[in-house]
Amino acid sequence: MKQYNISKGNSFYAIGLSYKKADAEIRGHFSLDTEAKSNLLQQAKNEGIESTVVISTCNRTEIYGFAQHPYQLIKLLCENTKGTVEEFQKVAFVFKGKDAISHIFRVGSGLDSQILGDFEIIGQLKQSAIASKKCDLLNAFMERLINAVIQSSKRIKTETNISTGATSVSFASVQYILNNVKDISSKNILLFGTGKIGRNTCENLVKHTQNPHITLINRTKNKAEEIAGKFNLTVKDYSSLQEEINASDILIVATGAQLPTVDKHIIQNQKDLLILDLSIPKNVDENVTELENVTLVHLDYLSQITDDTLEKRKQDIPLAENIITEIETEFNAWLETRKFAPTIKALKNRLEDFKTLELDTQRKKLANFNEEQAEIISNNIIQKITNHFAHHLKDDAISTDDSLELIKKVFQLEETVNHV
Repeated sequence: MKQYNISKGNSFYAIGLSYKKADAEIRGHFSLDTEAKSNLLQQAKNEGIESTVVISTCNRTEIYGFAQHPYQLIKLLCENTKGTVEEFQKVAFVFKGKDAISHIFRVGSGLDSQILGDFEIIGQLKQSAIASKKCDLLNAFMERLINAVIQSSKRIKTETNISTGATSVSFASVQYILNNVKDISSKNILLFGTGKIGRNTCENLVKHTQNPHITLINRTKNKAEEIAGKFNLTVKDYSSLQEEINASDILIVATGAQLPTVDKHIIQNQKDLLILDLSIPKNVDENVTELENVTLVHLDYLSQITDDTLEKRKQDIPLAENIITEIETEFNAWLETRKFAPTIKALKNRLEDFKTLELDTQRKKLANFNEEQAEIISNNIIQKITNHFAHHLKDDAISTDDSLELIKKVFQLEETVNHV
């Protein structure tokens, strides 16, 4: 792995787990709510980790950051969630250096999403970077990397069809309802939870079902009222949850609670009830399936739904990958420059020391010593020498590491070892 002068004594890692190996239950164990993310960042700062970004969605929980060993980041995750190291090791991934950089590009581009082209992740990545910056946990490397990933995501959205058409978890849930429920316009639908997924689901319900019997419930009622106002929907108090569930034909749960908010004990009637749980961790207890009249469908199943839109998106994967390669190559070129920048700076400082000593000597020797002219000539020579070395180090035909070591040895520059 190449070395870069970005973070002294540390390497860049991406650690975490996603839908690829971890089911909804395991992902729930490692889910981080807003408070847990804040606690994790504060702990990272207290433990001397200089830069880290954390994302936790329904499909993945990941930490990107610098550490002497990836276990430092794994420990942070486990100590702020219900997950254990043993559990993590069974389903997790750990990427280092260039591999970690490539991974975050694929995540931010939507190519690694459970539903191809679901770009909600880039917004979450932006917010996570903002949170890290507020905690002074976003170094120059990380900030530039996040910006490069955002640039890649924007270009993929505008230059490919990866995000064309309505394919997302919220749309998939409505598509499932349309395909499996007869006379949908006459059914009573209850949406519990009006966060981002809840809002998107609500919009899709209104758009595709033409159903006037949609009721919203949220722990914070005014948030539900904001959405209801747009579509002329009914809002009920959280205290009415059980009553409304028993009056419903379809229940969609999209809350952010860490424990189940719906179980079999609050379902008191015998009429058929379809429950869609769009939450991570799961917010509907599996015991509802003990009731013969209840059908429970979870987010992971909905994410498997494919249609023509998704097939069309797949055709543009090569175009998206080309964009990622282009921007990732630019980022890595910047890294190469950063790799030798401290050495060039140290070299320039050493040459400045030589200049100062020599000017002092000549000033004492020469009665008519021209201070201004000597300063200009010396500075020009120093600039030409440093430019020459920088040009040499950019040459792909030479070994940068060997050249850096030689420069440090010849000019007796202070050694700095840093890793990505």
